[in-house]
Amino acid sequence: MVSPIQPAELGFFSTLAACGSLSAAARELGISTPAVSKRLAQMEARIGVTLVNRTTRRMSLTPEGELYVEHARGILGAIDDMAQLLGEAKAEPRGLLRVNATLGFGRSHVAALISKFARKHPEVEVQLQLSVNPPPLTEDAFDVCIRFGAPPESRVIARRIASNRRLLCASPAYLARAGHPKVPNDLTRHRCIGIRQGDEAYGVWRLSSGRGAAQHTEAIKTRGALSTNDGEIAVNWALDGHGILMRAEWDIARYLRSGRLVQVLANYRTPDADIYAVYPQRHQLSARVRAFVDFIAAALEAGSIR
Repeated sequence: MVSPIQPAELGFFSTLAACGSLSAAARELGISTPAVSKRLAQMEARIGVTLVNRTTRRMSLTPEGELYVEHARGILGAIDDMAQLLGEAKAEPRGLLRVNATLGFGRSHVAALISKFARKHPEVEVQLQLSVNPPPLTEDAFDVCIRFGAPPESRVIARRIASNRRLLCASPAYLARAGHPKVPNDLTRHRCIGIRQGDEAYGVWRLSSGRGAAQHTEAIKTRGALSTNDGEIAVNWALDGHGILMRAEWDIARYLRSGRLVQVLANYRTPDADIYAVYPQRHQLSARVRAFVDFIAAALEAGSIR
């Protein structure tokens, strides 16, 4: 029995979807537009579904076409991985790379680094998706996740690519009005800006003092009028003087340097938020994953995007 999915057509349809029109795909493939149209029609007849909506000037993928191209690119990427693992394509990473990052850090830092990475490795197709919470890597939706803190999963590789601290801060205007907290319990009398992210207990801030056996940690239940699941919004509220915020150093370093935000309770430590690149063990030999993680780690270590 002949399979309705022909391996040779995966690359053809991926190119067609990327080009956006039959004529552009014809130029890319070096064949005539009627030949592209005929091959597409043969694919659709064999599969039994319409993959592309056509008009005289433009085309768009049907839901089935979107599904086809998504899986086609994943299969082509796996083939590239196999070729690289077998030593056939060591010179240049290539193929599809699916990256996930948190909303704030992804928007402000990872996206800019991907732009630089794409110029250095033009044969890699990068898809970036931002989300509030990191997705489970067991679902095979992403090749690399950039996240804060080491993951609990033992079946993945977590490479620490940058150190990071959570800091407490507020605007000079708020502190002039409400005063500086001197000890952690003072936070209960302040307006604190809440961020609902991850699995951490909402509104509970843990601050530590001392080291080793002498370490003491206090869990402070904070309150405030404003909360959000978006870190960038929370930072803007702190800049506007609405209260004290706990946020990763990478997100507020420029405001601390400029004086628009001031660190408070600097003698107390909050939980670390080191930055990790997390990926499934099966990707540890993937050339494009290695190249991307190495590139991100080098850029963060150099501090080029702080």
